[in-house]
Amino acid sequence: MYDEFYGLSARPFQLTPDPRFYFESGTHRKALSYLGYGLAQGEGFIVITGEVGAGKSTLAAHLMATVDRARLTAAQIVTSALDGEELIHVAARAFGLEVAGHDKATALAQIEAFLHHEAREGRRCLLVVDESQNLSVEALEELRMLSNFQLGSHPLLQILLLGQPEFRTLLQTSGELEQLRQRVIASHHLDAMEPAEVGSYVEHRLSLVGWQGRPQFDARVYADLARASGGVPRRINQIVNRLMLMGAVEQRDHIDAAMLQDVLADLAVDGAFGSPQPEVSPATRAEAPRIEMPAAPVATVAPAAPAAPAFDDSAWRAALAERDEQIAELQQAIIELADLRAEPVARVPDFDLAAQLEEANRRIAALEARPGDEQVVAALAEAQRRIAALESRTSEQEQAIRHTLTMLIEWIEAEDFHRAAA
Repeated sequence: MYDEFYGLSARPFQLTPDPRFYFESGTHRKALSYLGYGLAQGEGFIVITGEVGAGKSTLAAHLMATVDRARLTAAQIVTSALDGEELIHVAARAFGLEVAGHDKATALAQIEAFLHHEAREGRRCLLVVDESQNLSVEALEELRMLSNFQLGSHPLLQILLLGQPEFRTLLQTSGELEQLRQRVIASHHLDAMEPAEVGSYVEHRLSLVGWQGRPQFDARVYADLARASGGVPRRINQIVNRLMLMGAVEQRDHIDAAMLQDVLADLAVDGAFGSPQPEVSPATRAEAPRIEMPAAPVATVAPAAPAAPAFDDSAWRAALAERDEQIAELQQAIIELADLRAEPVARVPDFDLAAQLEEANRRIAALEARPGDEQVVAALAEAQRRIAALESRTSEQEQAIRHTLTMLIEWIEAEDFHRAAA
């Protein structure tokens, strides 16, 4: 919706990871340095952690989109609560292998044969595992066993683990993962963006879809946005997406701090956005010396042809539940809007609210011109009470209408997105 109003070629603040919109903040630049170092070693595990929405998946998508296809075959999986045997089959499918039945030994044999074939062709292999905090210790041990495959003395598979902070805690404290921990050659924790980077992040994404300064953002918007989002990219996207939607609905060419506060209030009512949590203090660890890599080295490795993702029944059910919840919330908002609109119409059939306010102000002016007595004081108090009530109902109506329109548009856009994905 708002992309058409502002003449943009696409919506730049979608919540799904898209490597086209990758923004190299300070913490992401450090992560790429560790990735570059780790990939240059050609063995072991690389670990990247971060809060929800910190940009881990976008970083992985950027890596997959920029590697050298002639030198490295890469596959990516997003894990749910998989056991070790299930994980082996998912990894095989990620590399494009068709494994008959559910036998783990057969799947392992096919993976090993594939890795040997790629090595003979001069390509190393990388497996990117997203949402690693969902994996059991058993599944993580299976990944360690996969990293044992060698051709002579050369390892055949590297593994990049992406996860939330609790995954880093598990790696650091679990006695059962000591052997895997010894194979981590580089790790980095993605922190939030600095406040000074938030404005550049927003304008970077806008510039990629043809933004020519419309809408214009007040400088204060970026400062308030940094505080409200805590510098977390996904939170920024969520807020700015709503902010631009409001701008389009109200036909604004200028985004100011008052609009941002309205959006934050709406998000708080929806329960879709809470106060930012304190970020984990920067805690990066690498078992090799830190090496700042230039931007180019990451583009020296290559992915395999995209593999079909494994079907995730829990994700499907969660998506349906979220859709049903949005429908129910929309219906409730429409009912509330109807109630708000019905009440003033029943009470004042002959005048709209603006006319009543004007009439009340006229009467107050007339009363103030008269000598003071008890009747005048009482009349003034009654007039002021009626004005306050009318203004309150006007504000409630405006808020309910804006909230309903926003929900309706977002629901329609979400349905369009799901149909396109299907």
